[in-house]
Amino acid sequence: MSAIKEMAILSAGIKDAASLAWGLPSFRTPEYIRQGVIERLGTDEDIGKYALPDGLKAFRQLVAQRHEDETGVAVDPDDHVMITAGNMQGMSILLRALINPGDEVILTDPCFSSHIQQVRLNEGVPVYWSLDEAHEWCLDVDRLPDLITERTRALIIVSPSNPTGKIFSEQKLRRIGELARQHGFMIIIDDPYSLFTYENRDKFFNLATVQPLFEQMVYLYSFSKAYAMSGWRLGYMIAPAWLKQQVIKVHDLNLICTPRISQVAGQVALSGEQQHLATFESQMATRRALICDRLDALSNVFEYCKPEGAYYVFPRIRVEHENAYSFCLQMLDQVKVTLTPGSAFGPSGEHHVRMAYCVSEQVINLAFDRMEQYFGKA
Repeated sequence: MSAIKEMAILSAGIKDAASLAWGLPSFRTPEYIRQGVIERLGTDEDIGKYALPDGLKAFRQLVAQRHEDETGVAVDPDDHVMITAGNMQGMSILLRALINPGDEVILTDPCFSSHIQQVRLNEGVPVYWSLDEAHEWCLDVDRLPDLITERTRALIIVSPSNPTGKIFSEQKLRRIGELARQHGFMIIIDDPYSLFTYENRDKFFNLATVQPLFEQMVYLYSFSKAYAMSGWRLGYMIAPAWLKQQVIKVHDLNLICTPRISQVAGQVALSGEQQHLATFESQMATRRALICDRLDALSNVFEYCKPEGAYYVFPRIRVEHENAYSFCLQMLDQVKVTLTPGSAFGPSGEHHVRMAYCVSEQVINLAFDRMEQYFGKA
């Protein structure tokens, strides 16, 4: 069980728990998407039927155009685009197609906890690439060559990072690309959070913009966060043609197709004005400022690096504790605050917790009011 989901399930059994555990945006799916789907329900006779395994042609065309607009890299809707049921499902079928038992996948440490489990589920070996906490969780690219072996099949990157909120620099991402070409492994970009970069927009670099890396790269995009469509289960994959031909087989056996109604919602989402995007980011920026202010007032309990993007903060626990997991159980049982143990995100995450500030300001304040009452202010 994912520690994120475990804590969410435990929290559900505690009346009035203030949960900062789950990265579930509090926003409602935007009105134009909901209304567009309602209209299509009345006019589209096929909306409740199967789609072809790689997705609706019109949706794949929209995705291909969006990808070119954002990266400058032209892709073919038939050869390179795959519609997935979110990035979790996309990553799962990709790893199933890409790795054999015993193959190695390099993960930043800390990283998204489910990536560790997905590699293991597909009989791969996670190889941890420690981030540099002393320098605000930046990539230590000088260490990467020592982690690459003849069994290295892929490296997974999430920027802005879950759980640290770090935006990885263009220079270091390009160096990863050079090593991938040199050693022949794939780079997998998992992108749920590129909308949320706040005042650090100029720092953000999408490695998928580097055309020469196309055959070495898979780009996964999720609608869950920026479009508040987590329950629709929708994403897409941009992959080399040779790899899509393999992934589509696994996707068909795994799911047949991404739900057609969700694909219709995705068409509406990409075709509309998308005015909500600026609003979502602005509200997340306000929540980030709030949670940082509240952490500053609890410096006796936590120390942290200010997140540059995404909507998580990953503070180190300063008070006496046995481990991150027991600390989180203590917070839930005695304080009615739900946090995620940092140890779930890799060995470097021990003695940290992840806090998600995608929840309402009311929930953030309630959680910190309770922790201040329990520990006392700094």
